[in-house]
Amino acid sequence: MRVLIIKTSSMGDVVHALPAISDMARAIPGIQIDWLVEKSFAAMPQQHRAVQRVITLQWRKWRKSLRTPDTQAAIRSWRAEMGQHRYDLIIDLQGLLKSAAFACFAQGRRAGYDWHSIREPLASLFYSRKGHVARNLHAVDRCRQLVAQVLNYPLPDTPPDFGLQASPDAWRPAGSRPYAALIPCASRPEKLWPQQDWIDIGQQLRAQGMDVAVMWGSPDEEQRAKTIAQAIDGAVPPFLTVAQVGDTLANASLVIGLDTGMTHLAAAHGRPTLGIYCDHEPGLAGVTGPGQVISLGGKGQVPSLAAVTQALRTLQPL
Repeated sequence: MRVLIIKTSSMGDVVHALPAISDMARAIPGIQIDWLVEKSFAAMPQQHRAVQRVITLQWRKWRKSLRTPDTQAAIRSWRAEMGQHRYDLIIDLQGLLKSAAFACFAQGRRAGYDWHSIREPLASLFYSRKGHVARNLHAVDRCRQLVAQVLNYPLPDTPPDFGLQASPDAWRPAGSRPYAALIPCASRPEKLWPQQDWIDIGQQLRAQGMDVAVMWGSPDEEQRAKTIAQAIDGAVPPFLTVAQVGDTLANASLVIGLDTGMTHLAAAHGRPTLGIYCDHEPGLAGVTGPGQVISLGGKGQVPSLAAVTQALRTLQPL
């Protein structure tokens, strides 16, 4: 049996889809699993032990220049790759009109959430097989339930298995001491936590004898990371690919981060992880993983420094 998964972005959404892949690999021995994903996030499905083939696209880039020769050539190449195999089932875990449209370029029957379960109901019209999944579940559970329904196997009652295989050859702060990773960067300013609070947390970790790595992903985030690191005598990595970020986080003893893909990736690798939510409710996308995890805050409920400090006392560094 050959299946294509459609889950293109964002980083956190891709992370949340990983346990469904582990489930189907266990439920259907010998299944071949391919995955369509944005090129910038390809490292995550590539690091999953059950994924055979990763197909990439660059829709975020292409949509800005659809009529240029380079973009047209890239789309033709992508369409040819999508058509290389016929699939027994194409499962759209994104639930958007654009992801349903992407699925149409592959050969095979399409499956996804039904009208009442999906983010964009019109997308459900593209599917011949549909699953009904409650919308108030965590994103990980929604993906696991949908895949179990459309592939017709019992939903496992085991904890989520993200299936990631990290490399020990990761960037780390100089020295041999255990290190914590701070992730003070986010896609929107509303998600940010006060810079001075990050400095206070970093100083607490340094006082406990830990090195501290301050992560970043864009030039603006790099400057923020450097400011925090300078105040706590921490370390700032060079620019890292998504695969390198995952490896660095997978080797950290402790991770504290905002509601962002890096934080979810750290938890997926089993790190003790504290997620700080300043502009989103964690119920549907809280930090989850095989290790110890805590989610603080919510929409309009910025966690205080005291609350984060208290939560950190309950996390046991690896």
